[in-house]
Amino acid sequence: MKRVAPYYNGSSTAELAEKGKEEIRVLISTDVLSEGLNLQDATRLINYDLHWNPVRLMQRIGRVDRRLDPEVEERIIADHPELKDRRRKVAFWNFLPPDELDDLLRLFQRVTRKVLVISRTLGIEGRSLLRPDDDFDPIRELNEQCDGTQSEAEKLRLEYEALVKQYPDVAGSLAGLPFKLFSGKAHPTPQAKGVFFCYRIPRPDPALIDAEGGGLRWSAAAGFTVWLYHDLEGERTLAEPGAIAEAIRCTPETPRKCSAEKAKLVELRKKVEKQVVNDYLKPLQAPIGINPVLKCWMELS
Repeated sequence: MKRVAPYYNGSSTAELAEKGKEEIRVLISTDVLSEGLNLQDATRLINYDLHWNPVRLMQRIGRVDRRLDPEVEERIIADHPELKDRRRKVAFWNFLPPDELDDLLRLFQRVTRKVLVISRTLGIEGRSLLRPDDDFDPIRELNEQCDGTQSEAEKLRLEYEALVKQYPDVAGSLAGLPFKLFSGKAHPTPQAKGVFFCYRIPRPDPALIDAEGGGLRWSAAAGFTVWLYHDLEGERTLAEPGAIAEAIRCTPETPRKCSAEKAKLVELRKKVEKQVVNDYLKPLQAPIGINPVLKCWMELS
């Protein structure tokens, strides 16, 4: 560390020169330098990545922004008078990812949640994870976006935009529809039965600051959407939007069909919502009182 921060580690620029060593002006490092080191010689810190844990960011900044020794500061200014205006002032910059990269990172975060990975790895036979050719929509979608090919999510978005243009009156009424809206339609596969759920998973919202604690409040607007389809015959729940879209696809002219008993539907909704909490909110360490928001659900029979 003497070559990086000589003065705060018992050395100086002159002493380094006597030993044939050159002072390091720019240091690039991982979090290995986030604890227990004195780097007060430096006055600038750049965070190229933003760690999910703010404590780690504070530790990084703390290597530079530490208690300064007046005697050491006098030595630095005496040897480097050109640095006088920079001393005793610490500045740091954070690189923020572009929107496209942030979307990818959130997608990958959903895939790598511990509960989700464990359940998929141990609970679905014949399917693999975390490989380029995985038969698992989020992983495949991440790879497709990186490769520049059209993903399932992109196809669905384009399909939705086409429907909005085709049915502008229906699209205009969507904002006024209540939450938990229920409907039903015939299942495209004869004899098959299931129930579709669309949930919004809340996340900390940078636009909402808690007046008392100063932390971020959670909101559905800052969260992400989850599609789930519960197969009533096989008693299994699917979460791949591409496969679910094939079952729920319809237009305003599609006949409404509802035949399941209300009590059974309500019981199933409670079961699925519990699964949503375990798979999505618990890994996010959501505080008590934060619940998934059911936007709509639909019976297929």
